[in-house]
Amino acid sequence: MRRSKAVSALALVAGASLLLSACSGGDEGSGNTDQNGSSTDVKAMAVGKAETADQFKLADTPGYDGTVTVGIDDGYSGYNNQTTDTNTSYNNYVLTSVLSGVFKLDGNNKQLLNSDVFESAEVTSKDPQIVTYKFKPNQKWSDGQAFDCKDLYLAWLSQSGLAKGPDGKTPFNAASTTGYSSIKTGTCKDALTFEADFDQPYLDYKGLFNSAAIMPAHVLEAKTGIADITKLAPTGDPAQLKAAGDFWTNEWKGFKADIMPSSGPYKITAFDANQKAVTLEKNPNWSGGKGGPSKIVIRAMEDTKAMATALQNGEIDVAASTQPDATAAQTLKGLAAQGVTYGSAPQLTFEHLDLNYARMFSDKDLRKAFFESVNRKEITDKLLKEVQADASPLNSIEFFQGEEGYQDQYSSKAGLGADAAAKTLTDAGWVKGGDGIFAKNGKRASFKITHNQNARRSQTVEIIISQAKQAGIEVKDETDANFLKGGRLAASDYDVALFGWSSSPSKSESRSIYVCKANGGEQNYQGLCDPNIDKNYDIAVKATDEAVKLKAYQDVDKAIADNYATLPLFQTPSMWAFKGIDRVYMQSYDGALWNAGEWEQKK
Repeated sequence: MRRSKAVSALALVAGASLLLSACSGGDEGSGNTDQNGSSTDVKAMAVGKAETADQFKLADTPGYDGTVTVGIDDGYSGYNNQTTDTNTSYNNYVLTSVLSGVFKLDGNNKQLLNSDVFESAEVTSKDPQIVTYKFKPNQKWSDGQAFDCKDLYLAWLSQSGLAKGPDGKTPFNAASTTGYSSIKTGTCKDALTFEADFDQPYLDYKGLFNSAAIMPAHVLEAKTGIADITKLAPTGDPAQLKAAGDFWTNEWKGFKADIMPSSGPYKITAFDANQKAVTLEKNPNWSGGKGGPSKIVIRAMEDTKAMATALQNGEIDVAASTQPDATAAQTLKGLAAQGVTYGSAPQLTFEHLDLNYARMFSDKDLRKAFFESVNRKEITDKLLKEVQADASPLNSIEFFQGEEGYQDQYSSKAGLGADAAAKTLTDAGWVKGGDGIFAKNGKRASFKITHNQNARRSQTVEIIISQAKQAGIEVKDETDANFLKGGRLAASDYDVALFGWSSSPSKSESRSIYVCKANGGEQNYQGLCDPNIDKNYDIAVKATDEAVKLKAYQDVDKAIADNYATLPLFQTPSMWAFKGIDRVYMQSYDGALWNAGEWEQKK
């Protein structure tokens, strides 16, 4: 699913991956820099040390004897990152080294079989579509219990939307059911083999059962008294399904050592919610490479400039930010003499404004006028050029710049100027008051843009306030540090939400954001509902012909734009810097720790 980022961001499929990485210059120490300011070939760091054409495994490196401290933009909040109130990229950045999924993304966003844990994941029948997943023998959770088919079964059961409690509703509060709901039957053929029988074609199956999706079934069984989760079919005992759903939804928040084991190279050993810090140590039962730091401390640092200063002062070893900041970028680039390597790369993440249909933006003319008042080029020029030299506004929701299918849907709608916006409102019966702000039926064109604590977002809103005021629209800035993880976003408690969505290389997961809630729009917080969008998503997700799929997503893209529902601002570049480690690459979806288990101490 798409994950919100405190920038924020997420698509789980087997579609063509985007090969996005930083442009690289000369070798380290050559004095040459790429267009974004790195003097090191960071692009070469996007590939795992032992990965092959289609498989990923952690290289068995000498490792790093000591503690590495990593700064990220926002804090960890939940071990189960698949619920509506925990689903953020920042949980994912921690969990990527703690939990193991079937497929792994490298820095080039290439989907690779996680061969440390899985033998295979193959389509064994096309009609009907059946995908068979095979574990390697003797895989264990960090508590010594088997990591096997039961865990994939629970992942399907919890996110399929098929399980019903006594009230007839699913007790699993999953952020998205896309893909999992296409599996009509999940079966453990044996302890190591899970068979997913799809009721319709789903080309994006490689995005299912990623690391954050697979919770420990043995823990849930022990805590709920369910003898065998695989015997509890979606149509099983409603009372037991409710018990399972309640535990899955509510109990895997924060950190509790006894119920939150690891299936990856690291396990969580401490979580300080006040200090917003998580400690990882090596999982003694990990069967893959034994490299990486002895201990990793991950600290939330909402102020990107403070993160850069912390690296400069030796307080952290890795600064990994998905919140690009020009001042911080200048600081990080200037630390080369201290042995710091700087990198920047486009992410599969986009920053955007979501307009809430349940409030005053039920008025399409107001949505249209607001779009027209926002000059996105001014925003990218002022806030991003130092981080990514060729940054420009993003003009699509479904496609990233340079990707096949990308069409400009927004240049004709946004940034048309104050006069155009004022005309739209005037023609629709809005009247400018003595305070210079339009009003209609006693309601002023005044609203808040809400976002998490983030300096660049505050700067974004500051620019928009000035632009909108010239058009007779009053915009106010509302900063809420817990906006993305405190439930307000999911509860649609905002006028305009400023955040980001982060994606794996597929598009089907965006379905849960833009289809009607009644049709599976679990992440549709803004209340958009257009049958044309739903129809074309259904075509795209079920398509077996790539041309049909591409056209359907383009039709979705146009329909979203024509609704003036979401205004994309830009594709968000990451920026990161590190010292004392041989190589770090900021993976677009999983962050900097995607291959922490093979980091080595720089010699």
